Amino acid sequence: MSGILDLVRHHAVRHFAAGDVVLEQGRQSGLLLVLLQGQVEVLRDEIRVARASQPGELFGEMSVLLNVPHTATVRAITQATFAVIDNPRQFLHDSPRASLYLAELLASRLDALNKYLTDVKCQYEGHDHLGMVDEVLEALMHRKRTTPSRQESLA
Repeated sequence: MSGILDLVRHHAVRHFAAGDVVLEQGRQSGLLLVLLQGQVEVLRDEIRVARASQPGELFGEMSVLLNVPHTATVRAITQATFAVIDNPRQFLHDSPRASLYLAELLASRLDALNKYLTDVKCQYEGHDHLGMVDEVLEALMHRKRTTPSRQESLA
């Protein structure tokens, strides 16, 4: 994680007090934030889905990459400090190291989700609502992209 911290050391820094909303679900800030210190929680529809305190954690990446409003709220649990990347697509374009870091982060999250869904399927094998898990997986795998195609982005 120190690699990403080196890449953002010259970016603006923003401080949040405990309880402050850092990113709000449903809003589009256009920012990519890198946690420098503190602890935050990630809430989806007001349900905590994760906590983070590791310097170098990224927030806002899904909104940036998919060009959609934030899919979750990030709230400071303790005082928290972030490096602010205000032009994240350009930052990722200009920094292969940052792009690789983000790709690895997203791949690890996807792997964890796949393991979780596999576990859920195993636990509910033979139950009527197992088909719902298959439908969710199918929808995720074939979700329509809402962002410009790669060639449009390169033009």
